[in-house]
Amino acid sequence: MEYRRLGKTGYNVSSVSLGTWQVGGGWGEPFDDALAERIIEGAIERGVNFIDTADVYGNRASEAAVGRVVRRVKARHGDRVYVATKCGRFINPHIDAGYTPAALRGYVEDSLRNTGLEALDLIQLHCPPTPVYYRPEIFELFDTLKAEGKIRQLGVSVEKVEEALKAIEYPNVATVQIIFNMFRHRPSDLFFREAERRDIGIIARVPLASGLLTGRFGRDTTFGADDHRTFNREGAAFDKGETFSGVDYGQGLAAVEALKAILPPQPGLAAWALRWVLMFPEVSTVIPGASRVEQIEANLAAADLRPLTPAEMDAVAGVYERLIKPSVHHLW
Repeated sequence: MEYRRLGKTGYNVSSVSLGTWQVGGGWGEPFDDALAERIIEGAIERGVNFIDTADVYGNRASEAAVGRVVRRVKARHGDRVYVATKCGRFINPHIDAGYTPAALRGYVEDSLRNTGLEALDLIQLHCPPTPVYYRPEIFELFDTLKAEGKIRQLGVSVEKVEEALKAIEYPNVATVQIIFNMFRHRPSDLFFREAERRDIGIIARVPLASGLLTGRFGRDTTFGADDHRTFNREGAAFDKGETFSGVDYGQGLAAVEALKAILPPQPGLAAWALRWVLMFPEVSTVIPGASRVEQIEANLAAADLRPLTPAEMDAVAGVYERLIKPSVHHLW
C-alpha cells in the first residue's frame, strides 16, 4: 500500500482508502450492519487507514459501523485508523440559514456519541450551500471544537471548485473533498495549484462516477427506484453532480467505450480510472466505495498498477475534451 501525506493534517493515509456511502446498503438497498463491518474491517486488514463516512449515510448507521470497527481494531492490534466524517446534511431544509454554530456543534457531538471515538480525526462540512463558505463564524466554531478536544482537523466536502477555493482561504481548513475523475477534470487546474501552495490535503471522491467508470453498465442497465442513479439524474434530491458526476448517462456510456479503447483491458476500466486519479500528486487519497468485500481488493489493486503513459493521459484528456467537457466543465 502506498501512503501519502494528507496536507497540513500531517496524517499519512492510504492512497486508496474507503468511502462508506454504500457499505452495508444504501443506493436502494437496506442497511446491513454485519456486511458493513466486514467491508470496513476487510479494508483495514488490507492496509487502508483512512475511512470516510458521514452522519447521514444510512441515517447514522454507516458512521456507527465505522466507529465500532475502528475501536475494535485499535483494541486488538493498536492500529491507527483515521476516521473522517461529515456534518450539515441533516439540516432541513438544506439552506444557508440552517447553518448555525449551535446546529453544527450538535451534529459534531452526535457523531462523537455515534462513533464512540474520543475525538473526530477529521470533521468536514458536508457540501453546504455556497453562501456558507462566506461566513467566518461557521469556520471559527471548529477552532473552538478543536480546543475542546472534540475534533482534530477541519475539512470541507464541496460541489464546486469555487467553493473549494473559498474554503481554503480559512487557515483552519486542512482538507478538501471534491469530485475528481475521468469525467471531472476541472479541479486539476487552478484548485490543485492553490491547494498545493496552501498545503491542503485533497480527498478525491466519486472516482468511478457512480459506477459508470467501471465499464460494466449498458443502455439496458436498470437501477432500483430508491437508487439515486434512478431518481437524481436531474438533481431532484441533491446536486446533480453527485450522480454519474453530472454526465448524461448515454453520453457517459459513449465516453466509457472511448476510454476502453485507450486503456488495457486488464484489470478493467475501474482500476485504470482509480490509477488515473493517483497520477496527480496533489491528490492525497481517493475514496471509492464498496458494497462487497471483493470490491475492496479490486480497488486497492489500482495502487499497484503501472503509471499511465503520457500518451494514455493525453488520450484520456482528449475523450474528456470531446465528449464530456462541453456539458460539464463549467457547472462544477
